[in-house]
Amino acid sequence: MALAHSTAVPAPLARLPLRTFRPQDATDVYAHPRPELARLVKRGVLHRAAPGYFIVVPPDQTGRPWIPNLEATAAGIATAIYGPDDAIVMGISAARLHHAIPRALATAVIAVPRRHRTITLTDRAATIRFLRRDTRKLDAERADTPLGPALVTTPEQTVLDLARWPSLGDTENEVPTAVTSLYRRSDRERLTALAADQGLTTALTRAETWARAAS
Repeated sequence: MALAHSTAVPAPLARLPLRTFRPQDATDVYAHPRPELARLVKRGVLHRAAPGYFIVVPPDQTGRPWIPNLEATAAGIATAIYGPDDAIVMGISAARLHHAIPRALATAVIAVPRRHRTITLTDRAATIRFLRRDTRKLDAERADTPLGPALVTTPEQTVLDLARWPSLGDTENEVPTAVTSLYRRSDRERLTALAADQGLTTALTRAETWARAAS
């Protein structure tokens, strides 16, 4: 079995999207994945983020304490479940990746095509919440994360989502400021068209009100 350079993690696992996988994703590599993955965690080349979810530690981070940020971790876990085209970082988590919320958060929000229970991480005090949406209709783009490129809602889509669900993620007090920051960067025609297409005109009106109040 070929090994990923300097990681001791088999290359097929190290090459998975966002370096994140579940034991069932490793059955082509190991006949009995769980004890082998536990061994790699002890060696410090594999990071266990939550029960049943593992992240390959970057080669330049082995041998030292390492933990990817919450948004990247959530994107990786959701991608392991739904695939790279149906897991989209949204809401407050998208705002974080767009640098509209400066502080680290304890909740990540991911848009997915089917329901999933909230996942509680074991490597920190944080949770991942999943919101069922038609991911094909969301305005999203690839953005870099410490684990690789992930789908993230655009600033325009993020404005509408935050205004529609301001309490999703327990950061309601920070949402108006984040919306205002993203609104100022948004293409207004694109924003208006998205709101009309997705039935979010009320959310757009709320976002515009916040932006005017901050000016």
